[in-house]
Amino acid sequence: MIRPQDLLCPKPEGLYCAPGDFYVDPVRPVPRAVVTHGHSDHARAGHGAVLATPETLDIMGERYGAGFAASTQAAAYGEAVARDDVEVTLVPAGHVLGSAQAVVRWKGLTMVVSGDYKRRRDPTCPAFEPVPCDVFISEATFGLPVFRHPDDREEIARLLRSVTQFPERSHIIGAYALGKAQRIIRLLREAGWDRTIHVHGALERLNALYARHGVDLGPLAPATTANKREFAGQIIIAPPSAMQDRWSRRFPDPVAAFASGWMQIRARARQRGVELPLVISDHADWDELTATVDELRPGELWITHGREEALARWAHLHDIPARALALVGYEDEEE
Repeated sequence: MIRPQDLLCPKPEGLYCAPGDFYVDPVRPVPRAVVTHGHSDHARAGHGAVLATPETLDIMGERYGAGFAASTQAAAYGEAVARDDVEVTLVPAGHVLGSAQAVVRWKGLTMVVSGDYKRRRDPTCPAFEPVPCDVFISEATFGLPVFRHPDDREEIARLLRSVTQFPERSHIIGAYALGKAQRIIRLLREAGWDRTIHVHGALERLNALYARHGVDLGPLAPATTANKREFAGQIIIAPPSAMQDRWSRRFPDPVAAFASGWMQIRARARQRGVELPLVISDHADWDELTATVDELRPGELWITHGREEALARWAHLHDIPARALALVGYEDEEE
């Protein structure tokens, strides 16, 4: 009888597929890797061969340079790729541009590695696609009942109300450079903000990459000028690290905002000096995690990283065998 661990098993490098001789999102260089998305804790340079979506390969090339792997293979969503006796298919994960779940099939057994994912709509990438499976291998970044994210449109409405209320001040939004920044821009466009959005230089290349892949971000401009008053009433987007350095002092009495699921914890907002916390996350919250597992009803639930114990306990209470893999090396990009 085939056991799930005969197909995928945790190793220090990451999840290893022995029949196909590859790793999924390995945390150190390996001969063959399947990469679910372009965030640096999942997509590292130095592998021998990398299989990923075309968008993820472009992101890795932009971040690490053209020689980030000895060889690459692009797989479109839904395209089955053979790795020895194993079939690998990438399907949308709804996390960021190009993000995918890795569906691994072998001898009638189907295991799905979620990578990072969310279930709510994102105007910058395809929605998460549920895949029936024997084993679902899920993240649990926000795997506690306290994490229930509000509607992102209402969070954007709060931002725009603040801009209206304080027209003499600029608003600087801390947002991770890959995925979150572009999503905030698109949500602002959908909310009717058609003015130029100013961006930190660290975001420009990834913004251009999104545009090349058909994500219309509207008018953008570098957040550079000698005249502070030009930024009154303006929205500026920057990586979180820039919020704490001298760069942010060039703007008139800025309202410091930060877009992250962690902003639900007010103590974190205070520690960062955030005046306007925006609870917008690219990860599934507690309700989305549990609803996904309940929808799939897999034979087993494996949990890769995050708040593993609570989700495993929930699964056991709902008659789904679960185990925490406690994989090391995956951090939340928003932190």
